[in-house]
Amino acid sequence: MKSTLTSNAFRHLGQTVLTALTFALTIALVSCGGGGTTPETDVTTASGGVRALTADFTSRRAVNYSPYRTATSALDRANETITDAQVLEDLTLVRAAGFGMIRLFDSDEKVAQRVLRVIEANNLDIKVYLGMWMAGYDDAGNKNQMAYGVALANSYPNIVVAVSVGNESLVNWGQDYRMQPDVLAANIKTVRNQITQPITTDDNWAYYAAADRVVLDAIDFASIHTYAMVDTHYNPTFWDWQQLGEADLSKRAVAMMDAALASSKSDYNKARTLLDSKGRTNMPIIIGETGWMAVNPSNGWYKFLAHPVNQKLYLDRLMTWADEGKLGAGPKNIFYFEAFDEPWKRDDNGWGLFNVNRQARCAAQSLNLAATWVKETGSCDDANAIYFKLPTLNPAIADSKLVIHSETVTGWPAGLRADAFGGGVPFDLAYPATGDSSATDLGASLNVSNYIKLSNFGALDGSYGWGLLWQSSATPDPVTANMSNFANGAIHFSVKTGYVGKLRIGISSDTDLGVPQSAYVYVGHGDYGYCSSTTPGWCDVSIPVSAFKVANPALDLRYILIRFSIADIWSETGNTARSGMPEIRLDNVYWAQ
Repeated sequence: MKSTLTSNAFRHLGQTVLTALTFALTIALVSCGGGGTTPETDVTTASGGVRALTADFTSRRAVNYSPYRTATSALDRANETITDAQVLEDLTLVRAAGFGMIRLFDSDEKVAQRVLRVIEANNLDIKVYLGMWMAGYDDAGNKNQMAYGVALANSYPNIVVAVSVGNESLVNWGQDYRMQPDVLAANIKTVRNQITQPITTDDNWAYYAAADRVVLDAIDFASIHTYAMVDTHYNPTFWDWQQLGEADLSKRAVAMMDAALASSKSDYNKARTLLDSKGRTNMPIIIGETGWMAVNPSNGWYKFLAHPVNQKLYLDRLMTWADEGKLGAGPKNIFYFEAFDEPWKRDDNGWGLFNVNRQARCAAQSLNLAATWVKETGSCDDANAIYFKLPTLNPAIADSKLVIHSETVTGWPAGLRADAFGGGVPFDLAYPATGDSSATDLGASLNVSNYIKLSNFGALDGSYGWGLLWQSSATPDPVTANMSNFANGAIHFSVKTGYVGKLRIGISSDTDLGVPQSAYVYVGHGDYGYCSSTTPGWCDVSIPVSAFKVANPALDLRYILIRFSIADIWSETGNTARSGMPEIRLDNVYWAQ
């Protein structure tokens, strides 16, 4: 965020806007920030009274919009160049999908000013719900946001139809930028005194279901966020997303999406109840954000939910609800989240109606069947929607051992693959290597003429570490091993190394909810029989399975995915010797009851 108000990028708005900026900043300096004051009167008694939402605001289909394309991190986003041509391309797609209003998340030179300029210059039939980003730790940045936002709202009064000060600034998980309600309320009042548009703050439905009166007294309407899909991760029982009561699997996806919308409606009703109890029966509520992820992120949280067809099913239901709210009870508009994917959000990416390449997903295609879309690949048939299925429970392994590698195993075990990972070319892997006969300390049970050799760690990228794991090879439904009979057993391996520092030994499992769980035990010299020496010999390591359960109680032995892994993730082990490290030899890797 730039602190100057007279940069070349902003100067073209004209002297009127610069005057507004100066006035806005002056007011902000005395009326907001850490020492902000509570509004003395609420909007119902303020000069002019409550500001009604315009017909443009309530009648148009609405979507959240952000233009970032190439950034893959927050830092990249700050450095990404946005052009007028890109914004025009985006807004043309938004209009083709039937959206006549967009929500912007902040007021700045890079995005908000450009978007408004492009709309005006190209005479686009698009209205804007303008945001001003607030952060409790950045009073100066807040003042600049307010100053820029006031200037933009006053410079484009025919385009900006409403304003929001703060985005999820009050919820308890927003610790990095959370604000105190009285401070945010003072900022809202500061902005409201300088514009004519109705004003609010955007926040999660749970805040608006227990909102502070000081904030309600400062706003003209409430804007709530509801994400039924996200709630399934943080509280799997919040609503019945699994729909196990629907035995017909061909109907379970539809039942889930019906229940998802019912959950969003319940969130709205809770906020409505609170507002009514505070004497705000006439205060309109909009849904400022809601959506459905089309792509399951790398963390695997939404294995049974995230899919382009499920996204379409949710949007279909949402648009019906939005139309109902425009005519009667319900939200006065719904802003879908979001128009385009944003890779910089990483595991929170994949919400877009269009992917980052501006290809229309199923949901966007359904909004205008006559449009000539560049379509994302894949069928949009409703039958392709995904739904919850319990993992396949295989019979418990009755053998006393599950062998991963031994002298009799000369290739990867059936149904497993070995994956090496790390920075760059992580290390050399020889399987099997041959010629080591120095295993007399292990007794007659082991002949290590064939072993696994990990070496050449010096090729690693120095920022991460390395690892090797044995896991199920089938996707998307990997074959799991039912290791429930091994709960009181141990995982064994033989090792010969002079490696410096700890090693991370791990396993993982699927779960009934489809969210994989990993468990790690860290071993240093002397732990569980592990030895490391400048003149190494073979030693036996035996780690109780119970130690992995202690490390992660959510681990489910009925659905083991990764049977064994060995790694050194430097941020976890704290190892500092990251080059010139000696090789590691492994053999005799197995589970024992």
